[in-house]
Amino acid sequence: MVEPTSDGRTGNKVTDWTSLSYVVVDVEGNGQQPPDPVELAAVPIVAGVVAEPVSWLVRPDEPIKHFATRIHGLTNKDVADCPSFTDIKVDVLLALSHPALVAHNAHVDLSVLQRKLTGWEPPEVFDTLKLARRLMPGQDSYRLGSLVETFKLAEGLPEDLSPHRATYDALVAARLFVSLATKAATLEELRGESPGGGDDEAPALF
Repeated sequence: MVEPTSDGRTGNKVTDWTSLSYVVVDVEGNGQQPPDPVELAAVPIVAGVVAEPVSWLVRPDEPIKHFATRIHGLTNKDVADCPSFTDIKVDVLLALSHPALVAHNAHVDLSVLQRKLTGWEPPEVFDTLKLARRLMPGQDSYRLGSLVETFKLAEGLPEDLSPHRATYDALVAARLFVSLATKAATLEELRGESPGGGDDEAPALF
């Protein structure tokens, strides 16, 4: 077994963040207030490895607004024959059953999930927006799209995936989280409180 160095690393890998399993989530909404999900993706990270995503298209209770379609490209016709969130609730809960949850600008996704999953208590949450500010200081922007471009996080993804769709955003957020986790010397540091400061993330499209 390779012994970790004094700064808590083995080579360039964090020694203990992989002791947790995580699920990275992204929700795309219908633009209503409060929002309903029209697409949801979950990407597990187990033993430090990004696993295969699961995703659902969802028929919302209220129609998708035009400005939301302009962002993610999903129309009411696209989801007309899809299940309601109630129909997939059990599968979603199963996908979320990890000790930790990861999302970019996490409060947006969590607010939707907590409203739709009555009684669900989120596990430990890691927000890649806050983590990036703390562990990658000096970036021009901490929007997910900007970080993806700066750190080439979309390289090798299937060509049929595109930004602002749930599977793409969850996968690049998972890659971002792994990159951030390997910059922290310990799991304790990864869990540390981020400094204050306003978000430069775009307002939620929900």
